[in-house]
Amino acid sequence: MADRAQEIIESLRRTYAAFNRGDFDAAIEAADPEIEFIPPGGQSSLRGADALRAWMEPDAFQEQRVEPREFRVKGSKVLVRQHTSARGAGSGIELDFDNWVVWTLDEDGLVTRMENFLPHQEGEASAAAGLSE
Repeated sequence: MADRAQEIIESLRRTYAAFNRGDFDAAIEAADPEIEFIPPGGQSSLRGADALRAWMEPDAFQEQRVEPREFRVKGSKVLVRQHTSARGAGSGIELDFDNWVVWTLDEDGLVTRMENFLPHQEGEASAAAGLSE
């Protein structure tokens, strides 16, 4: 199990690295074609790798970076505490915060679901990952 968890973490690290360098095609390589992406804050979910790929394209942000800080793997789910920093394209407003993402993978290691949680939703994120006590 430890080897499987390490493989999952390394795959997710590659995904984060590709996103941060703007290589969005590489960032979705680990995505199932029917992936479900759930943005934070009650926004509408997206379905499909093409929709997720389009969402990644910068529009409101001049620059954006997402760094994973902590991984907790339980079976096919991974809870990631990540640090997001971004600068607004028109406004120049800077964002700098930690938030949570629960990644769900299939038996082949493809991501079937990404659910994002706001900074204050650690409990909800832990529950979604099956990690609550």
